[in-house]
Amino acid sequence: MKTRAAVAFEAKKPLEIVELDLEGPKAGEVLVEIMATGICHTDAYT
Repeated sequence: MKTRAAVAFEAKKPLEIVELDLEGPKAGEVLVEIMATGICHTDAYT
C-alpha cells in the first residue's frame, strides 16, 4: 500500500513529503485511518 509521509532526512532541514510503500496489516492486525492530527511548534526542534 502507498502512503505519504513527512520525513526528516537531516537535522535542521525542512521535512520532505515522500511517498512510501508499506506492507498491509498482517493476521491479527488492523489498519487505522487517521483523519486529523496536530503538531506543536516545539516538535520542530526535537
